[in-house]
Amino acid sequence: MSKILSILFAMAVILAAVLFVSAGGKNPLGTKQTATENYGKYCSGCHGANLEKFAAKAWMDEKGTESAFRSIKFGIENIGMPAFRESFTNREIRDLAAFVKKELPADRGLLQPALTLEEMVASEVQKFTIDTVVKGLNVPWGMAFLPNGDMLISERSGTLHRFSGGKIIEPVTGLPEIMAIGQGGLLDIALHPDYPANGWIYFSYSALSSGGSRPTGNTAIMRARLDGTTLLDREVLFTGEPATDRNYHFGSKIAFDGKGHIFFGIGDRGQHFDFPQKLDNHNGKIHRLNDDGSIPDDNPFVNTPGAMASIWSYGHRNPQGTCFDPLTGELWVSEHGPRGGDELNLIKPGVNYGWPVISYGINYDGTVLTPDTEKAGLEQPVFQWTPSIGPCGMTFVTGDRYPNWKNNILLGSLPLKHLERVVLENNKVTHREELLKGIGRVRNVVMGPDEYIYFAIETPGYILRLMPVE
Repeated sequence: MSKILSILFAMAVILAAVLFVSAGGKNPLGTKQTATENYGKYCSGCHGANLEKFAAKAWMDEKGTESAFRSIKFGIENIGMPAFRESFTNREIRDLAAFVKKELPADRGLLQPALTLEEMVASEVQKFTIDTVVKGLNVPWGMAFLPNGDMLISERSGTLHRFSGGKIIEPVTGLPEIMAIGQGGLLDIALHPDYPANGWIYFSYSALSSGGSRPTGNTAIMRARLDGTTLLDREVLFTGEPATDRNYHFGSKIAFDGKGHIFFGIGDRGQHFDFPQKLDNHNGKIHRLNDDGSIPDDNPFVNTPGAMASIWSYGHRNPQGTCFDPLTGELWVSEHGPRGGDELNLIKPGVNYGWPVISYGINYDGTVLTPDTEKAGLEQPVFQWTPSIGPCGMTFVTGDRYPNWKNNILLGSLPLKHLERVVLENNKVTHREELLKGIGRVRNVVMGPDEYIYFAIETPGYILRLMPVE
């Protein structure tokens, strides 16, 4: 009898699951998330923690929640809002719609909507629209344009995409083993300046040194050639030492000087009192190699006993923007400070940029990191941001498509979710402008070979293009 009851009970559970799924359920035996939890996890990044970034629309004042329900379930493709019908049950969608209707500010004048992609933007000196080039990404990091117009896109998770003919084709194979943990993963991509002749593509990534419950690794540089969607002729040119089990502050953007050298940065790997001020390790430094991975004879510490010969400058926290001024040939780097004290630096060989002995920032918990913002023998930043903007990716605006921005710096802001425009005069910052406030966490910004500005935002991940309007 007990066996029959057990069978009947199991059948009842299966029937309930079938009925649940047919009603729109996705996980009948899972734990249901509250509307507050779902909004915080999936919606607040675009619409604001306090629902303040919604655009005022008629559905807000409609009776009931049907319009909100349909928008959440099916998405609104032309403004980039994803559909959640595969993620939430119908009940969860209705609860979320009701939550939004209830919690929206009663005074619609308080709403400060995030930008939608079809709008024309009038910045201080340049009008433009935003064109969606690639969607369906997560955390895009690097972008490189092949001569035939295809684009290579690195995802921090360790995937390399080839975007061809308006779509992402199968992932590129042949990547090395990558420590895709925390801030680590597949990072930047850059074509050799003479790519049409030699076919070399350069990658920065966090290389796994040892596995186990606490894997260790550090930033590495590899080059390879691409055949369709397969990497060939792989050469690891550099691996940072020492490897650590910290999963943040890897750097690392790549730049070529056009004279046979490659530059890149490595962060302090979360050990700021151990690495940046010492020359016997690679961490917290800007490095310079010949493009074949060998050490240039004129590097500043090549003859210093115990020093890592690749070091070009030191005393850096976490540099994630690296580019050359096309007019002067000078190297510029942006780097993350702690809480405040993000920096824009003009990089000179052999110079100590001070971290953590001097800083304009404080610890994340509000305590004092260092009492000093300047000290003899330590280089000052050209500019510092306090509060932090979280600078990531950086380029000089070149070409003639954006005449009023020519030779300005554009860089991304991760936490404040905008593009930052910086005007330089005689290597001094004379003006700055926040563009596209609320667009998303801007991970990278580059000039394409077509002289358009491309930038990457993350979670959800897009590659977007600025289209100038005269």
